[in-house]
Amino acid sequence: MPTGKVKFFDSEKGFGFVAGESGEGDVFVPASALPAGVPGLKGGQRIEFSIVEGRRGAQAMAVRILGPAPSVTTGRKVRDRKEPEEMVVIVEDVIKLLDDVSESLRRGHYPDRSHGNKVAQVLRAVAGDLEL
Repeated sequence: MPTGKVKFFDSEKGFGFVAGESGEGDVFVPASALPAGVPGLKGGQRIEFSIVEGRRGAQAMAVRILGPAPSVTTGRKVRDRKEPEEMVVIVEDVIKLLDDVSESLRRGHYPDRSHGNKVAQVLRAVAGDLEL
């Protein structure tokens, strides 16, 4: 049976997509294919599934969850947190960064893809530090 990683899954809409690891490409995953008692999947979660050809292409069936979704906080402990004084400086820098993005948006322009990706990475990293 093929395996893959969940790209995304929307529990409200009842479907998602998985990236097959054996060259299947993106495979549609309906909520009906999930094991009993599993309300949804998380991005990055590894699953095993069978494939049937649906009206709109490959569709996963008989999904089996192989492991939990990866977590940025797994294995981190409270003692790994930055000192509050250090976080103050980081948060202030993030505010300045977001102010620049806000000004650009006010002028009707999104940041270019490279800059947007860097801003997103910074936000995820700061969120991880605050989340512990």
